[in-house]
Amino acid sequence: MTGRERAAASATPATARVVRTVTGDVAPVDLGPCLAHEHLIIDTPLVADRWPEIHLTSVDEAVAELGPCRAAGVATVVDAMPAAAGRDVIRLAEISERSGVRIVAATGLHTEKYYVGQAWTREEAPEVLAELFIADLVEGVDRHDYLGPIVRRTAHRAGIVKVASSGEAPTARDLRLFEAAAIAHRRTGAAVLTHCEAGRGGLAQVEALGRLGVPADRLVLSHTDKVHDLGYHRELRASGANLVYDQALRQGESALEGTAALVADAVGAGESDRLLVGTDAARRTLWSVHGGPGIAWIVTGLGALLGRLGLGEEVLRELLVTTPARVLPMGSD
Repeated sequence: MTGRERAAASATPATARVVRTVTGDVAPVDLGPCLAHEHLIIDTPLVADRWPEIHLTSVDEAVAELGPCRAAGVATVVDAMPAAAGRDVIRLAEISERSGVRIVAATGLHTEKYYVGQAWTREEAPEVLAELFIADLVEGVDRHDYLGPIVRRTAHRAGIVKVASSGEAPTARDLRLFEAAAIAHRRTGAAVLTHCEAGRGGLAQVEALGRLGVPADRLVLSHTDKVHDLGYHRELRASGANLVYDQALRQGESALEGTAALVADAVGAGESDRLLVGTDAARRTLWSVHGGPGIAWIVTGLGALLGRLGLGEEVLRELLVTTPARVLPMGSD
C-alpha cells in the first residue's frame, strides 16, 4: 500500500468486513486458526516494577515462542494489551513479520491498576477516549502508546477494542470506558473484547454494553473459564455473547474438568459456536522459551484433551477458525 492509499484508507472507518491486523487487513475467510487472547509484549516501568512476572519485552523471544504455534497451524493471534498499559505496536509488527503469524492489536483501556499516574484515563470524557480508540483503529496506533505529550501515528492499526471491569458489577470508571468503547464500536464496527476479573462479571458487562449499543454477538468475554460453574456459562452463552476460554494452559491436565469440560457442555447444548480459545500467557513461566509448556499447547494439548472427551477435530476447528472468522471482522457488510 502506498502512502497515498494508506491515507485514503485511514480517512474513514472500514466498510468491508475485514480482520484488521498490524500488518494489514485480511478477509475473514483467509484468517486461519486464531488464538483470541494472547500477550506478546507488555512493557512499562510500572509493570517492570510491580509485576515482573508479566514483563514481556523481547521480540526475539516472542518470535521463538510463536514458532511452534506456526508449526501447529496458527495463523493469527490477538494481542490483548490495550493502550498505555504496555502495548508496543512497533514491536508487534516486527514480531508478526518475522514469525509469519498475523497479530491483531487492541486499543481501549485495561483495569485501573495499570494507569498509576495517568489521570487522563480516569478523568477524560467517553467521547474524548473514544476518539483515541477510533484513531488507533482507523489511522494507526500511536508509536508512543499515549504515554507522552506527543502522538505519532504509525502505519499499524488496531483491530479490536479492549475494556475491563474489576468485579461483579462495573464501577463508574468502567462504565465510562464502556461508553467510549461503544462509541468506537458504532463508528468502526470493531468487536469489543472484555477482561472479566477472576472470570466474573460477564453478565453485567453484556447488560451494560448492550444498553450502550454493543450487540452481544459483538462482545468477546475473556477469562470466564476461571469459573467452572456450568450454570454461569450457560447464562453467558444464552446472552448471545462470545467467550474466550483462555485458562486451559494454566490448568494443564485438570482442564479435563475445567475448560475442556466447559467446551463439552457447550457442544452438548449446540452452542459451541460462541467459543474462542487462547492462552492469556502473560506470565513468562508459561512460555516454552522459559521452560514452560508454551502457548502452542492450546492447539496440541487442548486438542488432545477434547479428543479424550469424544470431541473431534471439527470442534477445535470451530474454536480456532470458524468462530474467530465470524467475530473478529470490523466494518459493515
